[in-house]
Amino acid sequence: MPAYKYEALNAAGRNSSGLIEADNPRVARAQLRAQQLVPLSLVPVQQHGLEQGSRFTRRVFSATALAVWTRQLAGLVGSGLPIERALTALADESEDSRQRELLSQLKAEVNAGSPFARALATAPREFDEVYRGVVAAGEQSGALGQVLEKLADDLEERQDLAAKLIGAMAYPAIVSLISVLIVIFLVTYVVPQIATVFTSSKRALPFLTTAMLAISAFVREWGWLMLLSAVAGGFALSWALRKQAFRERFDAGFLNVPLLGRLARGYNAARFASTLAMLAGAGVPILKALQAAAETLSNTAMRADALDALTQVREGAPLGSALAGKKRFPGILAMFARLGEQTGQLPEMLERAARQLSVEVQRRAMAAATLLEPLLIVAMGAIVLMIVLAVLLPIIQLNTWVK
Repeated sequence: MPAYKYEALNAAGRNSSGLIEADNPRVARAQLRAQQLVPLSLVPVQQHGLEQGSRFTRRVFSATALAVWTRQLAGLVGSGLPIERALTALADESEDSRQRELLSQLKAEVNAGSPFARALATAPREFDEVYRGVVAAGEQSGALGQVLEKLADDLEERQDLAAKLIGAMAYPAIVSLISVLIVIFLVTYVVPQIATVFTSSKRALPFLTTAMLAISAFVREWGWLMLLSAVAGGFALSWALRKQAFRERFDAGFLNVPLLGRLARGYNAARFASTLAMLAGAGVPILKALQAAAETLSNTAMRADALDALTQVREGAPLGSALAGKKRFPGILAMFARLGEQTGQLPEMLERAARQLSVEVQRRAMAAATLLEPLLIVAMGAIVLMIVLAVLLPIIQLNTWVK
């Protein structure tokens, strides 16, 4: 049954808006009048623009909200509730109008006879290809509730890994930013204020003081140009990264950066293995699962390797052998894939590889953060000490001259 978004006047003359389901607009208006509402506008949800807005429009489901919603849907479907009734229950419980509109759109598609996976395809911004592929496999196997539970687990694990990585790097990033701002303030404001006292004495200043005054003068005179160049460089890099060839070379080079490259390689490999395990476990054909898992890789160089492995598997090569030839992927992934093929437990082995890769990434991130914190503090202290010495040395020198 189609859904409509309405705006109306109630008996008190106040505006009222919401969603209503009816066979056609005429029936929808009749239902509104039966509720003592005067309809002002009536727009089908499918044409309301959930997917027609700008790409800068905020998504209906955040990553966390999508995981929670999937878990709720899995519980309702697993308890035997039909998908359309489960969508109705979730729409009634939602406090977000945009979520209610989206769920009404999905329910209308399902009621029209579309499979749930095809209904999800009407909102590609909210449900990516992997999500839809897993749901389609669950519908075909008749175990949609169990598949949705696995999908919710995967979404939550992915969110947990990303949150731990961000948390590990947040403190060093904040300390670095504050340190840079403090140094800029000291060099551009404090040092010039004190410099006038020393330059008026017309005596030779210590080398450290002279160097600090030169740096201060350079930053005050050319700082705006340095900032402008940095911004222009950022825009130029952003534009260049839109080119596929340059993006792939950039991502390949980034994988060789100490620490960050290993973290990126481990994170992408863990995500690839987790997605592939989930799709294979849901019954998705291995070629289609490989294609979907490759699309989840944010590093285009690793994505190219995954697609090349897909080509080899399509030509008859085992998955473990195809991945073993791709040095950008950790060797543990190829090893577990080979064991999974030999034992007939490929999804379980890939899931085990994903867990080990995730743990390794978290361990490296925490170790790096633990090491960076004292190093940043020491570096900040050394810079401030140099500035303080640059100010104090002339004062000590003046006292010597006075004596």
